[in-house]
Amino acid sequence: MARVHKLANTSGTDLETAWLEPRWYVLFVRSNQEKRVAQHLSSRSIEHFLPTYPLISQWRDRKVKLLKPLFPGYVFIKLFLADRLKALLVPNVVNLVGTKNSLSVISDEEIEWVRRGVEHGGAKPHACLNAGEVVIIKTGTLAGMEGILLRAQNSTRVLVQLNSISRAFTVEVDSNWVEPTRPELRRTSSSLSDCA
Repeated sequence: MARVHKLANTSGTDLETAWLEPRWYVLFVRSNQEKRVAQHLSSRSIEHFLPTYPLISQWRDRKVKLLKPLFPGYVFIKLFLADRLKALLVPNVVNLVGTKNSLSVISDEEIEWVRRGVEHGGAKPHACLNAGEVVIIKTGTLAGMEGILLRAQNSTRVLVQLNSISRAFTVEVDSNWVEPTRPELRRTSSSLSDCA
């Protein structure tokens, strides 16, 4: 599962590191404004990441291929904590994800998981969070990614959850590439039927 780091109640060294090193945070943005926010962040030279996936939409007279946000309402940004105001002043940004005293920090490893999921795993959003067997992908470009095993017909899907924003995405992998992280966390497959 994704690990969320909070900046509250940390030692002086951790807090000092938070101010001296850029970290990944999550912006909560207005509905359907993710791409505009990403454009504004680019123009302000703020490092950001807006994961998208292709979606074929049927319009009245034709089919159109769209790039939709993997996590609607969210854009990842990397900056120094002291520079957060630069991102908060971007039009259509609501706030940084976290509490008043504790911003959620996303690890570089988690951002890399999402990047690899989008590039190599055919990542798609997944709203169902019913629990299955906790697994780790042991082979391929997605190796090291942890998630919940979902089975849909003939393909194996792994649900990867980012707890800090209560969102998840699925990736499709070969069934031989997946192994349980801890056998004692196995759950019944009946709970997976709703998620297929």
